[in-house]
Amino acid sequence: MNIKFIVNDYILIWNLLFRASISESTHKLKQKLWTNYKNEYNAAYKDKNLMLKDIKNYIPDDDTIYNLVMETKEYQKLKKELEKYRLEVLKIWNKQINTYLTKILKKIPQEYTIFLVNEDFDVLETIKDQEQTMLILGKKINKQDSYKLIIDIIMSLIKSTQKVYQDKNKLIADAITEMAIYNELATNLTNNSHYFMGHANLAYIKRQIYPYWLMYLGIEKNDMSKYMSRDKIAFNLEKYPYEKQLQDYTLEEFIDFCIRHRKYIIKEECLELI
Repeated sequence: MNIKFIVNDYILIWNLLFRASISESTHKLKQKLWTNYKNEYNAAYKDKNLMLKDIKNYIPDDDTIYNLVMETKEYQKLKKELEKYRLEVLKIWNKQINTYLTKILKKIPQEYTIFLVNEDFDVLETIKDQEQTMLILGKKINKQDSYKLIIDIIMSLIKSTQKVYQDKNKLIADAITEMAIYNELATNLTNNSHYFMGHANLAYIKRQIYPYWLMYLGIEKNDMSKYMSRDKIAFNLEKYPYEKQLQDYTLEEFIDFCIRHRKYIIKEECLELI
């Protein structure tokens, strides 16, 4: 998975203009621009979709509002802070992530673009068109748990490219995706089990799927007890014939397998209660 983390003036300015103010100084700047350039300010709102279609070559029809922002001290400070933020994000993007993802997902998309904005915007937005999926990212990094930002990014990317499931099938797909990213990837990144993470309403489904999940990961039957101990999830090994073919499935194929065989894997009445 090749991730490009990009800082772009137009995207940063658009977020500054149209998201909630992140400081008193930026709030005053926006008020001043609104008072003196109301038409240009309003017109810039539509620019977001246009700039994301071809950001390398994007030039606004009217760049008045953008030029005015770029000339301010507030913007220069914001841009300087953003460059530091980009370096912090790059630092936590562990080189082993692709190794882990290949093991867990089996097949991973090749390239994504992530446009960075300042962390105070508190944004993780997915933008998807026919050609690609992009993110706008501006989230604080928890120094003690920096892996959480990685997890949130990858979950957003995976969910955005996943096919749409409905009703009970969606619950199963959501549970398996959580197991892949919130649980197994987080466990790999930290060397501590994170199988307690996730939405409470999916916990039962995940426990029912867990034996097949270990087969999907290619865990041999003799080694499964180690993983049960690691993740604090127990099941009777003798009740589950080993489905060796699962280790050759992609995540999407495994989801489809569990959906097709859900009557045997998950008690239907429990799905009704969720």
